[in-house]
Amino acid sequence: MADATPPGVPPVPPVPPPVPPVPPSSPSSNRTIMIVLSYLWLLALIPLLVEKDDREIQWHAKHGIVLMVVELIIWVTLNLITIPLGMFLGCLLALLFPILFIVEVVLHIMCIVKGINGQRLIIPGISEFANKF
Repeated sequence: MADATPPGVPPVPPVPPPVPPVPPSSPSSNRTIMIVLSYLWLLALIPLLVEKDDREIQWHAKHGIVLMVVELIIWVTLNLITIPLGMFLGCLLALLFPILFIVEVVLHIMCIVKGINGQRLIIPGISEFANKF
């Protein structure tokens, strides 16, 4: 079959097919960053408010916020206990603060690593409470 375009006229390139729309349940392109932010205390509000369509990011953000609130309650309770105990007993109990902080940081790192790998770290009590939201 002969070419239908006249000589000297460039051929028209074919039109590419339209790109299908992204379904709302598809993973976000910045999922890793949002999961990391979910476990950095108050920064968990960013993925909670920005990524409303990604259910996995929403779960991690809610889990991170509940974890942060539980940690705040523990810290305030321990401070309220150590202050009235006086100089000697309060100082001995205050030695637990660095250990508690290290445990919290390790827990957050474990949550981040599991979240990036597509898993969830289930913490008894905290995870069930986060699922209610």
